[in-house]
Formats: sequence, structure tokens, C-alpha cells
Amino acid sequence: MKVEQIYTGCLAQGAYYIMSEGEVAIIDPLREVDAYLQKAFVDKAQIKYVLETHFHADFVSGHLDLAKKTGATIVYGPTAAPAFDFYSAKDGEILALGKVKIKVIHTPGHTMESTCYLLMDESGKEVALFSGDTLFIGDVGRPDLAQKVKAELTQEILAAHLYDSLRNKIMPLSDDIVIYPAHGAGSACGKKMSKETQDTLGHQKETNYALDPILDKEAFIAAVLDGLVAPPGYFPLNVMMNIQGYESIDDVLERGQHEFSADAFETAANETNALILDTRSAQDFAKGFIPNSINIGIDGNFAPWVGAMIPDIKQEILLVTEEGREAEVVTRLARVGYDYTIGYLKGGFDAWKQAGKEIDHIQSITALELAAQQEKDSTSLVLDVRKASEYKSEHIKEAINAPLDFINDSMAMIDKDKTYFVQCAGGYRSMIFISILKARGFDHLIDVKGGFIAIKESGKFSITEYKMPTTLLL
Repeated sequence: MKVEQIYTGCLAQGAYYIMSEGEVAIIDPLREVDAYLQKAFVDKAQIKYVLETHFHADFVSGHLDLAKKTGATIVYGPTAAPAFDFYSAKDGEILALGKVKIKVIHTPGHTMESTCYLLMDESGKEVALFSGDTLFIGDVGRPDLAQKVKAELTQEILAAHLYDSLRNKIMPLSDDIVIYPAHGAGSACGKKMSKETQDTLGHQKETNYALDPILDKEAFIAAVLDGLVAPPGYFPLNVMMNIQGYESIDDVLERGQHEFSADAFETAANETNALILDTRSAQDFAKGFIPNSINIGIDGNFAPWVGAMIPDIKQEILLVTEEGREAEVVTRLARVGYDYTIGYLKGGFDAWKQAGKEIDHIQSITALELAAQQEKDSTSLVLDVRKASEYKSEHIKEAINAPLDFINDSMAMIDKDKTYFVQCAGGYRSMIFISILKARGFDHLIDVKGGFIAIKESGKFSITEYKMPTTLLL
């Protein structure tokens, strides 16, 4: 028996490859499936099942392409009703895979079709639980996403189902079972996920707040719902793609890798409604970029920020990338359902400059330069575009919190005629923020290189820190 976790950091997503006696099951595959095909080829094995734990919201699964290319059976748990051929497994049903068995455990709560898969080895011992978004390391799946697809499924109703699933289906299992979740820290599918990508169930019973046996159902619901922020807008759209089907990634990659000369790129930008997405680093972008393009760097938390900043997954996109990374960018866009990349600038931004085309830039200053500016003018306006929770933890005194997550609300706070110094944690999000607002006519935004990290390291600023409230004991 072979069990391999295939973890993709940019999505904080775990897919799984299970093999026994030449038969393979893939759990929650990513959209691009060549890696799974290659593993099976090397193992001289046949992919028998594609096991889906639920209809994913944060990425488009590769179930359809994988089934088409291998003849594998797509399996969902009870209540799932996708618009393509699949096998509806019953709660408690046993799936044979070589000499091992996989038990289907229906665990509604994150979504109503959510299902875990319990692996039993050759001797019949229960050894691992592939828990999807039902149970994470340190957390459980948020119960507010399915209501974005079915309004009658309120977060309270789903949280109640999740409580029952955990107490009645998961917690009675043996403590030595290894938990393999679908996500880790950084995913928007939970709020307190650990950086660890696996753990024993016994340790989770000791450390995971949601598995605390003291919690009754009412207290569990309150704990799970506490602190949830609005999910990215693309989540319901990805759910529908996973339910209804989608275009083959092979076709998406072919279309997205159409190359344009500088002249042709300019024509395409002028004659379509395409958004120009520049995926270079923040500081490379600041030094020069195509007017009205936006920057979301490929070497950051790329896919989630694309999903948060570009509300329409059918938006046509023109790419400016580092040379040689075009296919990577198109693939990572497709992972989260952005299938309408129509091409890229051949030769990258250098080709645009060499063609003598119009160029824009963004002023970027160091933390020390910001400190000098504030000494000259104590009324200088600083925008902190980190999440509200980050801002509350610690921030520059007098800084204004304008979270990138809610950019339209934040934009309404800004006076176009005033100058603002924009910082995030490290400089990635601030450039996204400025590039989007600059494309909308905000021309007085200055980036702070290195963000809050550099600001603290400079020692030049008064920092407001959150202090836990104290209770006076009488």
C-alpha cells in the first residue's frame, strides 16, 4: 500500500494518491492532472477511482479530465447530484482498492454532500481518514459556504449537522488514525488551521477547539461561527463549475498561451474588455508597467487574491509575465476557474518598452523615507491594507485600516486629491491595492516597500498594539 499527500502551497490544498496492487484512488485532485497520470505510469498502475470529498469552492477539481483520460469512476457521497456521470456512494459503503478497502463516511456540515474516506490496510486495520473540509488540523470546515449556493442552508443549520458528523462519525474512531485534510493554513475554507498537513485523531481531540467534548451543540455552533469573514466572491462560481462541469484544461492552456507582439497586445487590449494582469514582483511592477494593468504577483498568494480581486471568472485576461512562466500563470488561473486568458505579451514587459509604448509607474519608498516624511508632515496619511485582524493586532499609530479584502469599501474612504502612503505586511498586497486604484484614477498613492515588517524593523514609528482586556478580581 502506498499513500502520498500531494500538497499545493499556493492553495494550501492537499490531494491524495493511494495505491494497492496496481490500483489507484485519487482524492480531491487539482485541475491539472498530468502529475497523477505520471505517478500511475511509474507505478504501472491503473487509476480506478476519483474520490471527491465535496463540491469544492476554492478550486476547480480535476475529476472530469482525470476520469476522461483514465476511465476512472468519479465517486461522491450521498446527496451529491452533479451534472455528469458519477457513482453515488452510500454511507458506510466499502470500496475495494487492490488489497485495501476504503469506507465511505457521510459527514454533512461543511456542505451537505461532504464525505470522508476511511482507509483500511491489508489486515483490515483502520489507518487513515481523508477528511476533506470536514476536519482540518486545528479547525473544522466553515459551515457558511453552501448557503451561497442554496440560501435555505443557513450557517446555523450546517453547523448543527457538522457537530453531529464530528461527534457521531469521526470522534468515535481510533485515536491512532492519521487525519489527512483537504487544506492547511492559508486556505479560506477555515479560520484556525495549522501549518501541519496531517496529525493523529487523538492529538486533534486534545488540541482542536472544535473537538472539545465539553462543547454542547449550541456552544459548538457559536464557536465555529465566531470570527468568520466573508468568503472570496469566486467561491460559489467554483462550486457551480465543479457541479456542472467545465472545459478541459488542455483547451484552456492552449488558448491562454497565445502569444501577442507588443502591437498585437495593444490592439487586443483596446478592442476587447480584457483585463491586463501583470504577475511580476511588486517592485518590478512599480518601476514600470502597462497603463491600467493590475499587479498580482505569481510568487505570492496568487490564486486566492485573483479570486478576491477579479469578481467575474469569465473575465477575459491578457497576461504580462516573466518570460517562461506563461504556462504556469495560465494553469494557476485555471485552478480557480479563470479560464478566459486570451494570451500573453511575448517577451514580457521588456518587449513593451522596446516597442516604445506608453509606460506608467508607481512611487515606492522605504520605511525610513516614510519616517522622514512624517517628521516633516505629521498629518501624512498612512493606509494599512492588511486584514482587520492584523491591523487590530498592531499598527502604526494613526494609520487608517483600508483592507484589500474589501477594496470597494476601502476605496470609498479615499480622497482622490490627497496623498496616501500604502502599506501591508510585506509589500505584496499594497501593490495590488495601488495598482487597482490607479487604474480607477487614484494617482496619489505611494507604496511602502517591505510593509509593516520593514516599518517595525526601522524602529522609527509609534506602534499601537492590541492588549488583552484584564478583569479586576475583587
